[in-house]
Amino acid sequence: MDGRAASRATAMSDPTVAYGPEDRLIALPEVISIVGYGKTIIYRWVREGAFPEPCHPGGASTRWSEIEVREWVQQQLQARPVGQ
Repeated sequence: MDGRAASRATAMSDPTVAYGPEDRLIALPEVISIVGYGKTIIYRWVREGAFPEPCHPGGASTRWSEIEVREWVQQQLQARPVGQ
């Protein structure tokens, strides 16, 4: 189980870990603004399991958890080689 799936499993099994009111659902343009990559690579990473899964709250709308997207950015920063 990857870190994202483990985090979701913990949040689902432990109500004290569930996302609070500070989380919100954000649309693709805001995701693009936060991560600095475009639509095509974001959807490729979603298919590959390398980026948070979006949810579909209604109709054709697609939204991401802002917390999950920002956590992904932090993981990328922490994974970079030290001293480079």
